[in-house]
Amino acid sequence: MPSAPLSSAAVVTRFAPSPTGYLHIGGARTALFNWLYARHTGGTFLLRIEDTDRARSTPEATEKIFEGLRWLGLDWDGDAISQFDRAPRHAEVAREMIARGTAYPCWSTQEEIEAFREQAKAEGRPPLFRSPWRDADPATAPDAPFVIRLKAPRDGETTVSDLVQGDVTWKNETLDDLILLRSDGTPTYMLAVVVDDHDMAVTHIIRGDDHLTNSARQTLIYRAMDWPVPAMAHIPLIHGPDGKKLSKRHGALGVDAYRDMGYPAEAMRNYLARLGWSHGNDELFTTAQAIEWFDLTHLGKAPARFDFAKLESLSGQHIRTMDDSTLLGELEGFLAAQKRAPLTETERAQMLRAMPGLKERAKTLPQVLDMASFILGKRPFSADAAGAKALASAPAGMMEKLTSRLREANWTPEGLETAVREFSTDEGLGLGKVAQPLRVALSGRTVSLGVFDMMDILGRTESLARMEDCVNSVATGA
Repeated sequence: MPSAPLSSAAVVTRFAPSPTGYLHIGGARTALFNWLYARHTGGTFLLRIEDTDRARSTPEATEKIFEGLRWLGLDWDGDAISQFDRAPRHAEVAREMIARGTAYPCWSTQEEIEAFREQAKAEGRPPLFRSPWRDADPATAPDAPFVIRLKAPRDGETTVSDLVQGDVTWKNETLDDLILLRSDGTPTYMLAVVVDDHDMAVTHIIRGDDHLTNSARQTLIYRAMDWPVPAMAHIPLIHGPDGKKLSKRHGALGVDAYRDMGYPAEAMRNYLARLGWSHGNDELFTTAQAIEWFDLTHLGKAPARFDFAKLESLSGQHIRTMDDSTLLGELEGFLAAQKRAPLTETERAQMLRAMPGLKERAKTLPQVLDMASFILGKRPFSADAAGAKALASAPAGMMEKLTSRLREANWTPEGLETAVREFSTDEGLGLGKVAQPLRVALSGRTVSLGVFDMMDILGRTESLARMEDCVNSVATGA
């Protein structure tokens, strides 16, 4: 019997990571899809930390997940739920299933289970364990620890009507009586997930297709409790550009690594949304547009391929189209995350004035900051190799004469350009022969913002001071 989506109009999605490491890129995409669908439908997006594996779950890893989601801008509704804290509720459901006749206590030992499987293999049968306690009289049970198993149907089929994969069917004879509650009273993953999703009123489960085989067993647990089965959408995993399973060499890193590489959060949301979902041919879109457009009917069936070149290109487009004040906020957040000194009020004002030029060619936030080194750096500026060569090729005494000429210049980009052009003519030099050494004096580089824009942003006092530094450096051979 196929599982049917819930009819309730109130959509509830969830993201349920295990806190055993960083929030990896696949998990971030799963969280994004759940968040987008909840926000698109006006529903609820919940966060559950599946921390039942106490040996591997750590508070530090949980905080990393929170940090990654916050950086991505994926806010969840209400408090995050700890699966471990709900263990008594999971055990309660397992006992209720025994009372319903849909589960049973099993006293089979590990040695007996292994012996059963070995004999099945020897006889050419599937090694699926069939417990002798399924229909036994509990009065004959030994005084020993036991597990609680699901009484799965032995015939017929179980079909999951997946919103991405279509109808997926398993023969019930291939599904085992899975353990719901261990002999120490702790719940298994399968039971805990179903109970939590039901109690949290989850209507749509959007997750990676590596969980597709779990959906059949989880569907049986829903039915055993007469609970409605949520709609399910199993999305293909992310592959590398070569079509192979995504690994660290492809980019299977924690989202904090992408933050540290300087990709704006909105660009990451845009890129992750396109890894498995599409809206026509749109490649560049805002988060508001993604929320407006997102649905489950346009999730792809083929694995998406992670491509750093596309991410960089998209990131550059977002940086160029981003409001200057918003981009400044992104830069300040990046500096804070890198534990670098915050911008001063003067630097903030200069950055905002320079922003149209700073973001023109940048693809990441560090590249914007690198272009802003003439603002963020401190005197005296040392010329890089190309800059030193440009200074060495300048006529002797030129920078000293130019500095003197510019002291009385009209300090606007237009006025400065006029003054420098007149100086070039008077000295019999091409504009480039004057402007390039001037650029190096101001920034230490031969590549920067327009030289007259830089001078306007820095102001008369700072610009002339840097030019004097350059004159003194040339004079002393420093």
